[in-house]
Amino acid sequence: MGSPVGRGNPLSTDPAALEECCEIMRSSSEKLSFRSAGSRGIRDAAKQLARLLCLVGLVLLADAIHARIPARLAADRGEIFVPDPSLVQAMALGFDAVVADYYWLQAIQAVGGDIRITPELAGYLGRLIDVVTTLDPWVDHAYRFAAIWMTESEENVRDANRLLARGIAHHPEEWRNHFYLGFNHFYYLLENERAAEALARASELPGSPPYLARLVARLRSTGAGLEVAEIFLRQLVEDTDDEAIRAGYQAALDEIEVEYNARFLERARESFRSVHGRDIADVNELLQGESPILEGLPSPEPDSLPASLTRHSKWQLDPEDNRIVSSYYGHRYRLQTAKDGLERAQRWADQRRLRERARQGRGAPEAGAMP
Repeated sequence: MGSPVGRGNPLSTDPAALEECCEIMRSSSEKLSFRSAGSRGIRDAAKQLARLLCLVGLVLLADAIHARIPARLAADRGEIFVPDPSLVQAMALGFDAVVADYYWLQAIQAVGGDIRITPELAGYLGRLIDVVTTLDPWVDHAYRFAAIWMTESEENVRDANRLLARGIAHHPEEWRNHFYLGFNHFYYLLENERAAEALARASELPGSPPYLARLVARLRSTGAGLEVAEIFLRQLVEDTDDEAIRAGYQAALDEIEVEYNARFLERARESFRSVHGRDIADVNELLQGESPILEGLPSPEPDSLPASLTRHSKWQLDPEDNRIVSSYYGHRYRLQTAKDGLERAQRWADQRRLRERARQGRGAPEAGAMP
């Protein structure tokens, strides 16, 4: 049936009129309060009435603005108009938490169902969470919500990091915000030193897990890789309440488990070469001979896989690069920060340089360091 705003209501076609109406209501109620003020209580009640009337005006104004968005665009993108946070804060008239809850619900709905996250949708989520945390910066979960979903482009990740920095400023004792910041620097931006700095701060806070100090040391070494990713992912699995997100993290952990087994077999393969002076032609050769290298092969499938879903996978030699692979995956695990991650980071860096050149060409100051 829809809102009455936009169906014959003249205010729905003129948002400016709504703002003027709100100001008139506020002014009138203030005049009324001072003319009839026989007591302080009456004046306070009148001011409360003015605030309530203006909040109604704000809701009608938002509805009018949303109604002006082309229906096709709104339907296709599933997005509402997100105003500048400072404007929303000025118009909330003390009802900041109520308005923040409205935009928080919009953010949750935007990622609900079977939806594909794109850089545009992630940017939209960032704008919503920016409004939510400007109005109510003491919320906690919204900052990490942004970190989970805003990962489709460098701009998304940097914006998520800025929101996490706001969360850290308002929740200085919450170690998880530092943890998510460190994960973004390590996993998406390939900035191990900045990741180590964030985790070092997290490790000093109450409630942080003791392994963070070891993680910091690994990040500052040249060998940051599979173990670091596993530690990050295990914490993320434990931290999230979203089943779909948890399943994604668990899938990555399953692949890491099989990669550890493959690396174990590669080490056994090296021993085989040393003993026999040749390479294996089949992985099962590691079990053969009078003095076999191994007594048994590790599972080529994740331990978490139910028996009913087993594919009876086998270890085999990849015909392309001759590495030992599980037929369950058909390839070796590639850490996000391996070749594909490096290519992505390089692409993001190239895009950033192009933007900086464009800004300099327009005479704008060069952008500072990004979070």
